[in-house]
Amino acid sequence: MAKIKKVYTAVATSVGGRGSGSAKTNDGKLDVKIDNPVEMGGKGEGTNPDQLFAMAYSSCYLGTIKYVATKEKKTVPISPESTVTAHVSFGPRADKKGFGIAVKLEVSLPGVKKSLAAKLARNAHVACAYSHAIRRNVTVVTKIV
Repeated sequence: MAKIKKVYTAVATSVGGRGSGSAKTNDGKLDVKIDNPVEMGGKGEGTNPDQLFAMAYSSCYLGTIKYVATKEKKTVPISPESTVTAHVSFGPRADKKGFGIAVKLEVSLPGVKKSLAAKLARNAHVACAYSHAIRRNVTVVTKIV
């Protein structure tokens, strides 16, 4: 396991699990009802862990693209309209021993040439904490839109 110098630690507690629970952060800023999506037999009345992961990964990845852009020899303008949309799919693993996820990231960097956007996206996968955490365990496809 890679060692890190801890800068911040997020703390959240879940009760009841995926299908009928809740989760909240220790500071109270996020407090959500957890439910399975309708496609998985839930009522769809709350959010689900896959949505939370999609939000976290997309925001971390976009922040990392901005970080990587500042490391370029010339300044790369990342506009406030830049987006990363994460599609997180959930389902049983092929080995039938549990469940897994697959991710598609759609990257939109208005005003940045697609070739440069692709380079920034590749470099962001190296630096992003979420990309690092799931490397070799989750298929991630990145599309520049």
